[in-house]
Amino acid sequence: MTTWFTSDLHFGHARLLELSAGRGTAFASVEEMNETLVANWNSVVESAEDVVWVLGDFDMHGKDASLALVSRLNGTKVLVSGNHDACWAGMRDGWKHRSRYLEAGFAAVMDFAVTKLPPLGPEASATRVLLSHFPYAGDSHDKDRYEQFRLRDEGVPLLHGHVHEAFRERRTAKGTWGINVGVDHWGHRPVSAETLARHLDELSRTAG
Repeated sequence: MTTWFTSDLHFGHARLLELSAGRGTAFASVEEMNETLVANWNSVVESAEDVVWVLGDFDMHGKDASLALVSRLNGTKVLVSGNHDACWAGMRDGWKHRSRYLEAGFAAVMDFAVTKLPPLGPEASATRVLLSHFPYAGDSHDKDRYEQFRLRDEGVPLLHGHVHEAFRERRTAKGTWGINVGVDHWGHRPVSAETLARHLDELSRTAG
């Protein structure tokens, strides 16, 4: 079993092709974007036993056509909801839509979570990380939004999405690393827990 992480797929979001230089260059239409994201996902997530954490913004507001794509994606899928998901806690009556995401094929829907990245060697220990759609700080806009929904930085590394192409990793003022697992920085496909463990270790070593 392999654990994967991804975020900000934005299935069905046609305007994103205008807002994102990377997506506008990569995809000629929203239909091409949708199909490529599905194919890329299934090219790395091959087993039904693989777990894929989707850290928010699976689509735009839970439209039936985009939720129908969940069943085409391999693996056991867990959603940590983001501000564009209809089931997000910050959305009015968001809790009422959680059943739709579960019925579509997500094994669970939550607001944040904690897990561990695998150890890098026999003498190493697993690394505890927090999971949220939002980084500790930073945004794809000029100022940070949704601050009341962001986790407090207590020194635990954070995996997140939300910022699209703004940055892939960032260190807080307290020295805590956050890594953006959004598809725009990882070849439009999920990234494995092993890759993130190595990347976090390299960041920590480089920063001293």
